[in-house]
Amino acid sequence: MTLTESTPVRTDRTDICVSAPRAHPSPNGEDHYTISEVVAFTGLSAHTLRWYERIGLMPHVDRSHTGQRRFSNRDLDWLAFVGKLRLTGMPVAGMVRYAELIREGEHTFEERQELLEQTRRDVRHRIEELQDTVAVLDHKISFYADARAASGRV
Repeated sequence: MTLTESTPVRTDRTDICVSAPRAHPSPNGEDHYTISEVVAFTGLSAHTLRWYERIGLMPHVDRSHTGQRRFSNRDLDWLAFVGKLRLTGMPVAGMVRYAELIREGEHTFEERQELLEQTRRDVRHRIEELQDTVAVLDHKISFYADARAASGRV
């Protein structure tokens, strides 16, 4: 699949992210991760995880009877998706809005879809800009290679 092709459309209505970058450390049902375990697994800092929770990007983190955060595989999947959204350049406010829409329920499917489609348009535009930039760099590299060859300094 190329960068400009679409991914297959899912027909189920479950709005979770199933494309975690790697297998979960523990199977479902045994997935009670501490914040330090999530830090080690995701590479995010504990500060970032607490901030995500504070701003509403991860408001559903479970707590143990002592108040310690307990993350699940679903949380790891969500963090993987948030990481992809970050790579798109989506502002944090947009990610928080998307999380709010999920919490509001199925009646927000259209707005969620539009938000993701706009993000995809932005990413595709950036890809085009980067491809143009690579073409300019290729031209300049070729110019210098040709100039060096002509001067006999290869």
